[in-house]
Amino acid sequence: MKIYSWNVNGIRAVHKKGLFVPFIEKHQPDILCLQETKAEQGQSEVDLPEYDEYWNSADKKGYSGTAIFTKIAPESERRGLPEDIKKAFDLKDSYGDSASEGRVTTLEFETFFVTSVYTPNAKDDLSRLPVRERWDAAFLTYMKQLQSEKPVIFCGDLNVAHTELDLARPKENKGKKGFTEEERKGIENMLSAGFVDTFRLFNQDNGNYTWWSHFAQARERNVGWRIDYVMADKNLSSLIKKAAIHPDVFGSDHCPVSIEISL
Repeated sequence: MKIYSWNVNGIRAVHKKGLFVPFIEKHQPDILCLQETKAEQGQSEVDLPEYDEYWNSADKKGYSGTAIFTKIAPESERRGLPEDIKKAFDLKDSYGDSASEGRVTTLEFETFFVTSVYTPNAKDDLSRLPVRERWDAAFLTYMKQLQSEKPVIFCGDLNVAHTELDLARPKENKGKKGFTEEERKGIENMLSAGFVDTFRLFNQDNGNYTWWSHFAQARERNVGWRIDYVMADKNLSSLIKKAAIHPDVFGSDHCPVSIEISL
């Protein structure tokens, strides 16, 4: 089974470039988690008859949003975070309510859950870092809640480079958005809770990035960040046969990431 994740930075934009359907046809994901769809389902012109589509769009038009396309029929769909978790962690700030931005879509399958997540950006001036920290705690609480029912795979744009191996210029970016101690601790907490960074099961090298700035030919020079992840319940580790990053897939400032798992 192939599970892919891609921050498309606007599904309509990628589709208009003629790059979304060719990606699907070449890679044939069984489950595809999308982030930053920036659309409602009815606004998408993508037509993939072999996939069922499950969308969670932001209240704000043309902003954020997640979706899961799947060839495998799920047992249930869960949009967003549970109400009790939203109340417990107060996910509102001056920018709005991050819980209403379509940032989480979850499907339940027979033996596991799959969640697509788009973590809030801390902003250049770190003005959204406080709510970002609460978001990380709230989201992990939800993943642990699901984990109590059956194993969980969650994937998406977590908007943080975990270690110095995960960005091209760690010294210059230390303490800045995406590489603060607070954000990096969020990944550590996920690992401590029994989830594994699947890419690091197979590759411990640097130079493997999933996002590049549009400036100064960053992608051509591979001056990037690894901020997109597939995280899996550690009990699934032995079933994961491959984890990959796909920098040859264009259309967004992010590229897809994937795993192959035997279930």
